[in-house]
Amino acid sequence: MKKDIENRADISILVHQFYDKIRADAEIGSYFNSMITDWDAHLEKLTDFWEMNLFGGKIYKGNPIEVHNKVDEHFEGQISSNEFGIWLNYWFQTLEEHFEGENVEILKRRARKMGSLLYLNMFKNRSKEISGTQIEEL
Repeated sequence: MKKDIENRADISILVHQFYDKIRADAEIGSYFNSMITDWDAHLEKLTDFWEMNLFGGKIYKGNPIEVHNKVDEHFEGQISSNEFGIWLNYWFQTLEEHFEGENVEILKRRARKMGSLLYLNMFKNRSKEISGTQIEEL
């Protein structure tokens, strides 16, 4: 029987299993594998992020929007909603393989919202860079 996500150790299992899938994926793995040089540190930071996201506190230090915009710039705007969909599908799959309960559902909703936010910000950032001109905010 599966259990709900209850603590940092559970989050760590989730993050590690999830990124094992991401890294091995033929379609999106290269984005991660080419940009992340210290996987141990990255996985620890993402465990901090998801622990903070689920349980609160101020563990995570970073700016996911800025980081994802830089990654998108590095790949010259090639990242699409398709890649975010693959990412989200792996997230759901990994959650469901290992856990069940209210916190699983919370992490699904938050990942869906976060993926949408990150992609929309990347798209907005691309718009501002067209021909090197700033586009007025509406």
